[in-house]
Amino acid sequence: MKIVVMKFGGTSVADISKIKNVASIINKNYKKYKLVIVLSAMAGVTNDLQKLIDQIDYPSSKENDLVLTSGEQVTVGLLSMILNKMKIKSIPLLGWQVPIITDSSYEKAKILNINKDNILKYLVEYDVVVLAGFQGINTEGKITSIGRGGSDTTAVAIASSLNAERCDIFTDVEGVYSGDPNIVKNAKKIDKISYEEMLEMSSMGAKVLHTRSVELAMKNNLTLQVLSSLTNQEGTFIVNEKKLIEKEVVSGVSYSKDESKITISGIPDKPGIAAKIFRILSRNNINIDMIVQNISQDGISANLTFTVLNKDMKISKNLLEKNSEKILYKQLSTNSEVAKISVIGMGMMSQSGVAEKMFQTLADQQINILAISTSEIKISVLIEKKYTNNAVNSLHSAYRLGINN
Repeated sequence: MKIVVMKFGGTSVADISKIKNVASIINKNYKKYKLVIVLSAMAGVTNDLQKLIDQIDYPSSKENDLVLTSGEQVTVGLLSMILNKMKIKSIPLLGWQVPIITDSSYEKAKILNINKDNILKYLVEYDVVVLAGFQGINTEGKITSIGRGGSDTTAVAIASSLNAERCDIFTDVEGVYSGDPNIVKNAKKIDKISYEEMLEMSSMGAKVLHTRSVELAMKNNLTLQVLSSLTNQEGTFIVNEKKLIEKEVVSGVSYSKDESKITISGIPDKPGIAAKIFRILSRNNINIDMIVQNISQDGISANLTFTVLNKDMKISKNLLEKNSEKILYKQLSTNSEVAKISVIGMGMMSQSGVAEKMFQTLADQQINILAISTSEIKISVLIEKKYTNNAVNSLHSAYRLGINN
């Protein structure tokens, strides 16, 4: 039995006409493969449900998740109705009906197990199984949500458990691009990209795929395809790097404006201070990204600069001020008017000169670098937010990534 899992996001099921379009895509494929369809809620519905919860100011709980997961119930029911009217035999299922077993971390549950035998049984009886994404059930029988991006994660987990041919993620864009098409007018669609490159792009704020889903696909060596539900074009395939015949030195330029810079000045220059600072933050589930430490001119104190997500900036500042006597700093400052710019590519591992070109390109544009971080396949810099568009376009041109290059 050849199985393909297809996931359709909120914009692809935003209204009845869009859901009918999804049905037409299924109609073109259901005779070639057994299909499992994973759906999000209609665009904006989950946000609206969250706003209702916010008005009650209720902590993360089973009640929250019961509300948040209700949007998907509507879309799976509607799609199944349309398919059955088209004489395509389908069955709609919610997470608890599969069941998709999760832990009890409400609003960010982790999938523990999927009853694939039930899905396989339904695939024998039906042409198409339509599943609600974003949700599962814990061992106590309570409905859970898998967190934002949870429908991507659901689809990849289902595809992995069924040993599917691939998992197609349908969105409102035609694939993964060398740069944000909203900023870079000649951005090019990438035909194939490695899991590692996609992970870096996802973590940098590329909204096409959720990071958790890419990690899961890489772990299970599952081929992903990102494509548009509005065109008939092939999308971008996300694959094992061994399947890439030629590895681009730089595949794309990404950016994130969701960064805040925190600088702690005048801390004692001795072992253990940085560890103490980051321990305070990590115990409150705050992730640290870019880090720069400089020794002051007096030789006995240091300055420490690092970045956190914007949503964590206020609590980070409060925690550090609360622990000022333990850290012994002289000054604490924050800045949310920064952005992180990254160049990403598998070929960096074997090619020199990538960093030099990046730094020179930014220097030519009179853009000052505030911090730097690197990995095997990524170089990131922190700059002032107002220079984001200029930096992204300049780097995209410098590495000749555009359609006309």
